[in-house]
Amino acid sequence: MATKCSQIYKMRDLIEVESKREQIMSTSLFSDASSRLEKALKYVSISEDAIERLKYPKISLSVSIPLRMDDGSLRIFQGYRVRYDDTRGPGKGGIRYHPNVTIDEVQSLAFWMTFKCALLDLPFGGAKGGITVNPKELSRQELERLSRGYIEAIADFIGPDVDIPAPDVYTNEMIMGWMMDQYSIIQRKSSPGVVTGKPVTMGGSQGRDTATGTGAFYVINSLLPKFGKSPANTTVAVQGFGNAGSVVADLLFKAGYKVVAVSDSVGGVYAKDGLDIPSIRRYKSEHKQIAAIYCADSVCNIVEHENITNEDLLALDVDVLIPAALENQINFQNADSIKAKYIFEVANGPVTSEADRILNKKGIYVFPDILVNAGGVTVSYFEWVQNRSGLYWRLTEVNERLKERMVGEAERVWAISQEFAVDLRTAAYIHGLNRLGEALDAKGTRDYYVNGKIH
Repeated sequence: MATKCSQIYKMRDLIEVESKREQIMSTSLFSDASSRLEKALKYVSISEDAIERLKYPKISLSVSIPLRMDDGSLRIFQGYRVRYDDTRGPGKGGIRYHPNVTIDEVQSLAFWMTFKCALLDLPFGGAKGGITVNPKELSRQELERLSRGYIEAIADFIGPDVDIPAPDVYTNEMIMGWMMDQYSIIQRKSSPGVVTGKPVTMGGSQGRDTATGTGAFYVINSLLPKFGKSPANTTVAVQGFGNAGSVVADLLFKAGYKVVAVSDSVGGVYAKDGLDIPSIRRYKSEHKQIAAIYCADSVCNIVEHENITNEDLLALDVDVLIPAALENQINFQNADSIKAKYIFEVANGPVTSEADRILNKKGIYVFPDILVNAGGVTVSYFEWVQNRSGLYWRLTEVNERLKERMVGEAERVWAISQEFAVDLRTAAYIHGLNRLGEALDAKGTRDYYVNGKIH
């Protein structure tokens, strides 16, 4: 009995320590995310009511997901979903599977999604979800059971008119298909609009799987000429060779940019004369690792290169650096080592606010995530529209609509940065805040109720 009590007390102490550690990490993460608003607020005219409402998420959900493993054992996984704001429409945001997922990370991501949707003028609010799990340790059957169990747990929290999940880190169209199917089973009716990023055969949109990278390419290709940069005289390094990073690297390579370095979670490769990105993508798909190769038909040869770490890649002397992995990759510890002139954030939150200040002093242009990686949620919006109308678009039509919206909003952000002489991140938040403020104020403000005036 004493032994059992001792074990319980030890477990309780461990839980308390872990809880405190997560609180410290999350406070700094969310505080870092929300601090980006401070500069933007100086340049907008929105009510105090709107500012107050944007300080807090509308609703947060934590769930426990029991999973029967293939060996018969039972494991419990923690899942989360946060709907930060839905003033402009249903919540919208991805679901990530990662060992480091916490409620606080999810809240920060939902916060960013709120501004991303406003910036792109999408009729959505911001949301995000995740499960604390290493998906690489699960079999495919376990992964399916976990995904369906997650939907079972949050089914009352989501819906085509309430909150619409999508893929994120380590989730894909197959997982979205399982989730949509499970929600439809629960509702006893087909509900394709509850999830975006599904397989095309289940109501998904053409181009959704490549939308984040494609949208980023449109932004990069439209803004770099403002600095006198052309593809032929621009070198690029891409940190993160997953779905988004590999797509944008491939599109830049095909457009004539010299992509000299790429990396994944294990490490990367660098070749000063440039890499053959299509060959590397093919090799990564077949062997699950990066190699500096050139392929002609079925014959592949190793090209002259250096093996580098992710830290090495971030410090390369290149024109364009594209962090496309996880958040906080560029921080106060390594910001001084950054040599790239232009950083395009394809990942969510890869540059901390402290690093932002260092990079700004160095004259480095940082193009923010809420603009650069918004192609995914934009095509998710297209998919949602197609699901609701029953009319489906060709890939060329999807990409034309995506390009028009991404380039249009990139130009507006650029114009705001020039008008107010502010950095591009601040300009993006000014743009998003103006749209959010209008929607929030439309519900009534203190001045309206006290003075009978609408701003």
